Amino acid sequence: MSKNYKVVWLSAGISSFIAGYLVKDTVDEWIYIDVKDQHPDSMRFVHDCEKILGKKVTILRSTEYEDVEDVCRKKKCINTPYGASCTGQLKKRVRKQWERAFIEEHGHMNLTYVWGFDFKESHRAENMRLNFPEFEHEFPLMDKNISKEDAHGLALSLGLKRPVMYDLGFPNNNCIGCVKAGMYTWNLVRKHFPDVFERRAKLERELGHSCLNGIFLDELDPNAGRPNEVTPECSIFCFSVEQELNNASETVFEKAS
Repeated sequence: MSKNYKVVWLSAGISSFIAGYLVKDTVDEWIYIDVKDQHPDSMRFVHDCEKILGKKVTILRSTEYEDVEDVCRKKKCINTPYGASCTGQLKKRVRKQWERAFIEEHGHMNLTYVWGFDFKESHRAENMRLNFPEFEHEFPLMDKNISKEDAHGLALSLGLKRPVMYDLGFPNNNCIGCVKAGMYTWNLVRKHFPDVFERRAKLERELGHSCLNGIFLDELDPNAGRPNEVTPECSIFCFSVEQELNNASETVFEKAS
């Protein structure tokens, strides 16, 4: 009979951690794929997650590419109709390498992956199931109707300091200068990380491809885009989950006493 093994793929974002935390007692391994372009505070966040969990997080990195620009130059592209080349090489490829190594060491096991999609992202969850049918997938935030704002509220209740990128107004803790970002996010990069903005703008012209559809970064209106900052909240769903977690903690404490 095949054995089961459950993995939480941390993105150094709040949603992926809270999703894993909701099912933490059934998780076998936590994995974070580190990319050089992430804000340095991302690693602080991962280590804080370890402290709350009382478990180590496995850190993986690409051994083939240095960073986003390295991928773009070698692949001679930035975005494609099928996604960004950097995502494929720095994250998906690294995950596939881990999967191959895992199977070589442990044989074929039933792998279950935990993802941080919230209740508004059912389309992404369905795509994950369709594209990777060889694995089981869990979406704890969706199962409990937890929004991105609720997840941030739960993290706050756990005493977990969120990554600094959120406090700068970014909706996600992605790479600084994520090539999939929209106009407002790129203007935030221009404001907070002007050196990164300038490098990406030069890269676009060098490769003849733009991050934004139909416009190069050096043409971007500084006032373009709409704010999409995430503010911590706690809806009735978030409150009920918090009560469940508190009750579970009290039960564990009583058994230990």
